[in-house]
Parts: sequence; C-alpha cells; structure tokens
Amino acid sequence: MSKSLGLLICDTPIPSVVLSHGDYHSIFSTLLASSLSDKSIQFTVDPYDVKKQEYPSEDKQYDAFMITGSAASAYENLEWINRLITFVASIPDKYPKAKIFGICFGHQVVGRAFGGECVPNGGRWEVGVTEVDLTDVGREIFGVQKLNIHQMHRDHVPAVPAGFTLLGSTPVAHNQGMVQYASEEGRHGLTDIRILTVQGHPEFTKPIVNAIVEARSKSGVIGESTVEDYRKREDWRNDGVSVIGKVFWKILGVDSG
Repeated sequence: MSKSLGLLICDTPIPSVVLSHGDYHSIFSTLLASSLSDKSIQFTVDPYDVKKQEYPSEDKQYDAFMITGSAASAYENLEWINRLITFVASIPDKYPKAKIFGICFGHQVVGRAFGGECVPNGGRWEVGVTEVDLTDVGREIFGVQKLNIHQMHRDHVPAVPAGFTLLGSTPVAHNQGMVQYASEEGRHGLTDIRILTVQGHPEFTKPIVNAIVEARSKSGVIGESTVEDYRKREDWRNDGVSVIGKVFWKILGVDSG
C-alpha cells in the first residue's frame, strides 16, 4: 500500500529550528514516519510553498492535503492567504478523494474556507504542551480521555462552522479542533472523516518548542509570564505522534498500530 500527501507549506521555521530539525517538509515527514508502525507502507509528501503561490495541478490526485502552521495570521488580507483559502475550499470538488488535515494556522484557514472566521484571541497566548478537554466525538476519534498537544498561537477560530463538529476545548481557546464527515451515515468511522483539524502542533517536539520560545522571548513577542508558565509544562506527555499522528493514518485507511 502507498499513500500520497500534498503538504501546503505556509511558512519557514526559525533558523535554529531549520538547522536542527529541517524545514516543514522534513518536520511533517518525520511526524508521519514516526507515527506509522507498519514500515511496509510507502508514502510520499509533496511540498508546495503557498507563499510562493505553488499549488498542484488538478490532474495530480492525493490521498490527503495537510496545511501547516505559520507565523502569519489567517485573517490577514494578503494575496497568498486569500488564494490558499480559495484553494482549500475547492479541494472537496477538485480532489474528491483527498482528506484535509489542518494544523494551527491550517486549522484557522480551514475555518475560514468553510464559512467560519479567525480572529485575535485578546492577546492571550497558548504555548507548549496543553491539556485539551475532548468532546464525546473527540474522545471517540482519538481514543483518549484527554489530549496533550503542543501549542503556539494567539489567534483562534471562535466558532465551529456549519457542517463541522467540535473535537475539544481549553480555557484559552474553545475551538481546539474540528471534524467534518463525508456523510452522516458513516460518521462513526474514521475513514469516513473528510476534514480534521487541530489548533495545536502535533509535529512539534520539546526541542522545537524550546527554540521557538527562546527566540520569541528574546524578541519580546512572548512575555516572561508566558515563558514561566510554559516551563512548568515543558516535560508533560506529548500526544503528537502516539495519538494524533496515528489518527491521521487511520483516517487514510492505514492501521497505524
């Protein structure tokens, strides 16, 4: 079995992260490989730099599109963001077999693409491993009672667009992820999921977040109190690979163990 994914890259990591972990193509490829127990499964990840207006042709079919995070805000009126939103909205029609996975900024882009909005969250940051209170649907999909995921955002999607179901919440951001099923009849099967998003970063690891926190603290983007709060949780369990990554594969019809 082989699977192909189109990675819609929305930014470049900070230099220290690129130096130690590579770009987002490398980081997301590592997430997918690490969460795949059956190493006989082959997969490809084709990168598209959407800030450079790179997109696949319509004759190039994928099993899924994954939309990365970004330091940009999904509500900005920028040409590349507007085109990305239009493209994501068109995926169900142009690529009817493709699933959509949205990560942080990607989650927010999905929200806008399908009728919702993204707005600033009153300057409130979520940084580092954070416990998400899951809904009944979230617990069913992820197979856990609580979900721990790295966060790095201060924008959010305040309401779940029509046709989507909420996956979980935190005290800082109500909408921590959304799911849309291809049909109501099959809504309890993972392979019937068409779109799944998370506000957090399953691809992030402790070293990556440490590097980002250090850089943003030095530049004054993140305040001292936010850094201190992050340090209290930096060694918490991270479910990015062991739970979320495996769910991505299960949605694609692969038993990830």
